[in-house]
Order: sequence, then C-alpha cells, then structure tokens
Amino acid sequence: MTTENPFFRGSTLPYELPPFADIRLEHYSPAFDAGFTEHLAGIKAIAESPEPATFENTIVAMERAGTLLNRAALVFFAQTSSDTSDALQALEQDVNPRWAAHMDAINLDAALFARIDDLHERREQLGLSEVEQRLLEKHHLNFVRGGAKLSPADKDRFKQLNEQLAALSTDFDRNLLAANKAGQQVFDSAEQLAGMSADAVAAAKENGEAVGLPGKYVISLKNFSNQTELAALDDREARHRLLTASLERAWETNGPIAVRMAKLRAERAAMLGFGSYSEYAVQDRTAKTTAAVEDLMTRLIPAAVANAAKEAEALRAHLPAGQSLEAWDWTYYSEKVRLAEYDVDSEALRPYLELDSVLVNGVFHAAELVYGVTFEARPDLVAYHPDVRVWEVFDADGAGIGLFLGDFYARGSKRGGAWMTNYVDQSGLLGQAPVVVNNLNVAKPPAGEPALLTWDEVRTLFHEFGHALHGLFSDVQYPTFSGTNTPRDFVEYPSQVNEMWAEWPDVLATYAKHYRTGEPVPADLLERMAEADKFGQGFATVEILCAVMLDWAWHTLPAGTDPGDPKEFEAAALKRYGLLVPEIPSRYRSSYFSHIWGNDYCAGYYSYLWSEVLDKDTVDWFKEGVAQGRSIRESGEAFRRAVLSRGGSVDLMAAFAEFRGRAPEVEPMLRARGLAD
Repeated sequence: MTTENPFFRGSTLPYELPPFADIRLEHYSPAFDAGFTEHLAGIKAIAESPEPATFENTIVAMERAGTLLNRAALVFFAQTSSDTSDALQALEQDVNPRWAAHMDAINLDAALFARIDDLHERREQLGLSEVEQRLLEKHHLNFVRGGAKLSPADKDRFKQLNEQLAALSTDFDRNLLAANKAGQQVFDSAEQLAGMSADAVAAAKENGEAVGLPGKYVISLKNFSNQTELAALDDREARHRLLTASLERAWETNGPIAVRMAKLRAERAAMLGFGSYSEYAVQDRTAKTTAAVEDLMTRLIPAAVANAAKEAEALRAHLPAGQSLEAWDWTYYSEKVRLAEYDVDSEALRPYLELDSVLVNGVFHAAELVYGVTFEARPDLVAYHPDVRVWEVFDADGAGIGLFLGDFYARGSKRGGAWMTNYVDQSGLLGQAPVVVNNLNVAKPPAGEPALLTWDEVRTLFHEFGHALHGLFSDVQYPTFSGTNTPRDFVEYPSQVNEMWAEWPDVLATYAKHYRTGEPVPADLLERMAEADKFGQGFATVEILCAVMLDWAWHTLPAGTDPGDPKEFEAAALKRYGLLVPEIPSRYRSSYFSHIWGNDYCAGYYSYLWSEVLDKDTVDWFKEGVAQGRSIRESGEAFRRAVLSRGGSVDLMAAFAEFRGRAPEVEPMLRARGLAD
C-alpha cells in the first residue's frame, strides 16, 4: 500500500472530502484489493477472538472495520453513476461480483454469527442503551437475512445467487446507459422543435455539440417514460418518435435480465423461508407486511384510474377532429387544457426558474428559514467533474456541519434520473462529518446562457436536497444508522417533505424572478398553476402506480415461476391490477426500471407513495403550526430533532408520532392527489 494511492492515506481535505484531483483510474483496483483483505482480516480477528463476545469487542468492532474498503467504495460507486467511462464500467463488472462474494464471506461466517447470536440471546441482560440494543438487533437480522442460518450446501448456493445478481445488476445499468445513448433523438433544424422554448432549443443544439453531432439538435433520453419535451413539441410525429424511443429502449438486452433477476431473487427469498421476494423485502421496512402495501395500493388504484379518465375526456375536447388520444399526446394536450382553462403556459414559467436562483435563493434559503443553516461556496475544493460545485454548510451557531456537492447537468457519462449519494457518512464513532452530493440531469445551456428549469425540475431539486439534508443533519454514533440508512419505505419521506418549500410563498417569492428583468413571477400565475396541478393528478398517480405495481408483480413471483416474455408479463400485470391504460405508460418500463434492477428499490418502489402518506401529514403539521402561532423555525427544529438527525437509530414510526402527536393518517395524501372522494 503505497502513499501514491490517495485511498491508502485518507484525505486531509476539509471534512475528509475525497482528493478527487489525485484519484486516477489505476488507484481503484489496488484499493479494492487491499480493502477486501484488510476488512476480512479485521472480521477474522473479531470472529476468532478468545475473549467472550461483548457489545464492544464484536458489534462496535464491526462498525469500525473496513475503513479503507468503505473509503474506496463510496467514491467508486458514486463515480460510476455520475461520471463513468468504458474503463470504469469494465472495472465495475469485476468489482460488483467480488463485492457480493466479500459480503457473503462475512455474513456466512459461522464463528462471527455465533458471537452475534450469543449477544442477541443475552441482549436483555447486557445493560445496553436503546440505540445499542437496536444496533445489535439490526446486525443480527442482517446476518439472518444474509443466510447465516442456512446449511453449508445452501450457503454455497446462496453465494452463487448473490454473485449472479450483482453481475446482472451491473449489466443492466451498462446496457441502459448504452440504450439511452442509442435512443437519443436527432433533429436537423430548429423548426422541427417548434413549440419548445428558445432556451430549450438552444440546449438541444448544445447537446448535439456535446454528443459529437455539431449542427444537429439532440434530445437525450431521460430515465423515465414520458420525456419532458413531449409537453411542448408541436410536431405530433416527433412526439410519437420520442416516446417510442423512450418506451422501447433496452428490451433486447435488459428484458432477459429482468426475467433472470426476478427468478433468482425469488429463489433466494425461498431459501430464507419467504413465499416471495416482496415478503422478504418488507420484513425490515416500516410496512412490515405485503398486505399493508397492497391495502394502500388497492385503495388508490380505482380512484386514480377514474380521475385519469375524467382528464382524458377533457383532453379529447382539444384534439383535432378525427384524431384519437394517444400516449404521445397526453402531456402536450394537458398543456393546452392548462392554457385554455387555467391560463397557464408552463413554458412561460421557465424564465422565472433559473437554476442558480432556484438553488441559492430557493433551496438554500428555505433550509436557512426552516433549519437556520447557511451555505458558503468553496471554489477552492475540487470535485470529480468541472461542472460540480462545492459548498460548506454551517449550523445556526456557526459550527461547520459538512459539505454539499451539486452536480446538476446531464452528460453522456452520467446515468439518468436524480439522486443523492454520500461520499463520507457521518459517525460519532469514527469522528466523521457528512459529505453529500445531489445529482440531477438538467440540460446544460450554451456557454453564458442561463439554465432555465421546468416546474418538475424545480420540485426535483427541492426533493433531492431533502435527501441531502437528511444526510447533512445526521447526528448518530454508529455508521450503520447514518443519515439515509433507514428502511427503504421511509427514506423518501424527508425528501418529499422538502418539496413543500418550493411552493411556500416566502420562499417562492425569493427565487422565482425573471432571469433578465428580475421581476417576480406573477402571483396570479402561481394561483392558476396550483389549480392546474390538480388537473394532472389522475395522470401522475396512474403513472407512478403502474411502476409500483410492475415492481410488485415481478417480486411477488413464487420461486420456480417463469414470468415468460417480459413485455407480455408487464401487460398482464397492469391488466390484473386494473392499470392497463394505453394512454398512460408506466413511469418506468421493466427494461429501464433501474430503481429495481440496478439499485436497491426492488419490491420497494411503493415507498414513494407509502412515504407520501407521512409527507402530506407532515406538511399539514407545518401549516397547522403557522395557524397556531408556531414559527417555521421552531417547527423545523422539532422535525430535525425528531427525524432528520436520527438516521435509522430509532423506531422511525415512533419518531414520527413523537413530533406529530399521533400515528400518520392517509387522508392528507388522498386530498393532495385529488382522491379523497
């Protein structure tokens, strides 16, 4: 382990920001090799200790183990998502199966599990604090779910399944990146993009330059079905072409992977005694049972479909004579309805939503208003790409909290979508403060021009920053509980709550100003937008429910079931759940549903709607507080103390009840989505 490799010596930068300027491709393999070896040596020392097992020499020792591996992995996997290359993808194909095998070597270590199991049996007599007992129970459950109680023969098969799934997941993401590039839509002239704003057209031309097609206008595919440009493109054939490219991408390569992964996951769940992967998945989530998930979804589906049918009738009234409503028409004619019935033109809103203003005067301002935190740009700190900016975050008392990185522009080396990642996990045990990054995929404007956002992109920016705050506000002792390390169906809750500030009057008035004139967005436009938003809730709810139930259908398959052709499986599943609405494609189809095949949302995409119940109830709580004379700052501090700072260290439903004063209620969410009736 030479000092030339920055992973071996650790970072001396503020908050242990990775030394990106020093990190090169050739540093990763040696870091992983040494990291795997060092971590296993540490685990072996714990497992083979001659001393009787104690919380300190077993559980705490495990929390301390693997520093080098964790340091390298956090940087590597973040880079393969944000700024990958052919060489990094090839390395990822090697690393992912090794990672799975490495974790199996730990989870299936009989001597180590014997110590943890012994502690678990004696947990009531150990005098542990509530958090310590929770950590012990978490480790014990992880080992059981990781196959620790399987027979030797079953452990071998379990390892094979994990390695195969890791490799397939990597293949899925690599195939999708290639399919997104292949599916980009190329136009010869600006006239073909009639209906799009001048700034959006300029961004398409700039994108053409970036992808090596100078003089062309290129729309790159985003990682969801209904591309944002569909709402503006006047050319119906161009809309048809764009949506078709979106819906049909990666089926040949990723369709078989989806089938294979679903079967392997079902087999793995059956080995652990579960009837399906979904049963396995919800065991350590707040939902607890598949019935609880299905009860909520079946309550939403009929009302959402009925709402969408009403919207479809309104759209048909605006269609040319003899033209049927197709999927590529929906968002386009939704804009016509908004303009005709609500006098809202979404494109007219964009000049008021300039990226830096939304970020600094909106997102950052809201965080200061609610939580008292401030942000200082750190151009002296180098990130992993020239487009990425760094801010230092300070608490209300002036103490430094951590670093926030913003990577907002789309590029060919970045996967689609939007997400938050940690580069450093907060931990009192390890003396580490958080370093987090937000990734978006906003079209990069020409040099010197502003990046003007859609309203959906504004919401996304606030949403992802909610994840960032969850990581930044973490104040826990143990890395296992840090920040967003919470049950999957809880992790979206803080980020969804943060979306409320995008529309909060005091915040919106600060950031929504015309980028040229500085004039505030007209108040009546915002009021009309709020009304127009209610019109689209049928579409929005059906779109996400389709994705939720596709995920659920794949992961409720019993072991040994062959789903058959993936496209036919999709159609049959949507029909079974009453969601086969041809004019509304699922937000994700199986061939580009990276949440469930490339990431860890498998049998968990329901989390967005499940968390929304908590979210909308919390929004009501903030508003009730204002009406009762409680300041926003006071409410923010209570929310931060009860939820955002505690990571996974407490029972999170109890934490919700702690500040809300009761268990969550579903009615606020139903009202927000127009489903209350």
